[in-house]
Amino acid sequence: MSGWWGSSGRRTGEPVAEAAKRHGVSEQTIYPWRKRFGELRTEDVRRRRHLEAENARLKKLVAERDLEIEVMREVAAKNW
Repeated sequence: MSGWWGSSGRRTGEPVAEAAKRHGVSEQTIYPWRKRFGELRTEDVRRRRHLEAENARLKKLVAERDLEIEVMREVAAKNW
């Protein structure tokens, strides 16, 4: 199958094999990328990556906070 999707969301005509080689990945990697990011422009992909990283950071903070609360509850229960 040929015709890689460019940053504008339109087919560029570049064969998948060439796009894969240019990005240093296998052809099999290109298809999930196209499925996931095919409709997005370059700046949309960057923003999405930033938001995913921020989301992961916030999830970690919440997990750490929950752990601290659980420890405080255990300590408080032992003091009674």
